[in-house]
Amino acid sequence: MLSNIVVGAVVAFAGSVIADSVSCPSDSPLSCSSSSSTDTCCYNTPGGQILLTQFWDYDPSTGPTDSWTVHGLWPDNCDGTYEEYCDSSREVSNVTAILKAKSPSTLSYMQTYWKDYQGNDEDFWEHEFNKHGTCMSSLETKCYNSYEPQEEVVDYFERAVQEFKNIPTYEWLSAAGIVPSTTKTYTLAQIQSALSSKHGQNVVIRCSSGALNELWYHFNVKGSVQTGTFVPAAPVGSGSTCSSTGIKYLPKDGSTSPTSTTTSAGSNPTGSPGQLSGTGYVYVTTSSATSGGFLISGGTWYRNGGTPATYTATASSDGSTFTLKTSKGNCAVQSNALTCSSSVSSATSFGYDGTYLTYSGSNAFYATSVPSGTTQGTVYTASKSISLKLTWTAT
Repeated sequence: MLSNIVVGAVVAFAGSVIADSVSCPSDSPLSCSSSSSTDTCCYNTPGGQILLTQFWDYDPSTGPTDSWTVHGLWPDNCDGTYEEYCDSSREVSNVTAILKAKSPSTLSYMQTYWKDYQGNDEDFWEHEFNKHGTCMSSLETKCYNSYEPQEEVVDYFERAVQEFKNIPTYEWLSAAGIVPSTTKTYTLAQIQSALSSKHGQNVVIRCSSGALNELWYHFNVKGSVQTGTFVPAAPVGSGSTCSSTGIKYLPKDGSTSPTSTTTSAGSNPTGSPGQLSGTGYVYVTTSSATSGGFLISGGTWYRNGGTPATYTATASSDGSTFTLKTSKGNCAVQSNALTCSSSVSSATSFGYDGTYLTYSGSNAFYATSVPSGTTQGTVYTASKSISLKLTWTAT
């Protein structure tokens, strides 16, 4: 684990020095909290939920056989949406050269643990910073007392490496008896329990062709990304893409390929017809295989990547219906449109037919068009040009 010595606003990490960024007060609000701040150098916004994402690349095998590898450090807008490529003037094409000059120990670590499965490490690193690092408000040049070009690039990679070292996924899974195997399979609940018991919050678990291949650890940050405290947070967006059982965790030897098939998002809801309870993600299905998407925290339909919101279903006393709530507040149908907001005083009752969510006995929902880009689509209960169905994946 990296050493961490704070001197004013300068932090030393394993022999390299994070730049002299603006010093944040000890009472800085936690990102994504209701106590927002106009000081975007000490309150990350809009990308306040930070994801440390990890890969398990087994075919071709990438990185050590007894360790996961870094995918990236991503800012999420606290609601499942995200920005990308936010400042073209700060995009880089020479990460290796920058780190070789300013943080060689970080570069050396990345050459082992932050690998591209096609062998293009430099391109991979450039992509991660240009797409995600430029969208972290505390890494903007104004947040440095005596800014020198590319200081924020070093900070981004050093913090990503620091958090990766704090999350030894392979060890956590092994301690729970979950180890790579060509024959053994695991349940989603087993994997989630092993990881969340260590992380302190649920982890987004993702599969490819029925085999475990990626994890997303979510944090909110108190202070800046450079020197602030990363606090484990409940995911606000995309849920697991794994089936509930039969998940393979294949060895990194490239000698085998997964034989089970991928379960599409939302195909493993829990609960009996009539009611749901607990937390989950709400996915959107349409007649078009390419439409898809999910609901974010305001109750709207979103499709452009990112992560779906966590919905909490509370069953009625007789178990026949349930209400929904997100971080935005209660969910209700108002003027035939679904909305989740702190202004909703009385939540609407929904049902579940064993496959889809229902409203007033019908599993039909609608939209006026398929959202694209960063557009959010309103979900209606009255007939519109696009027909939808809503599925539930428990978390």
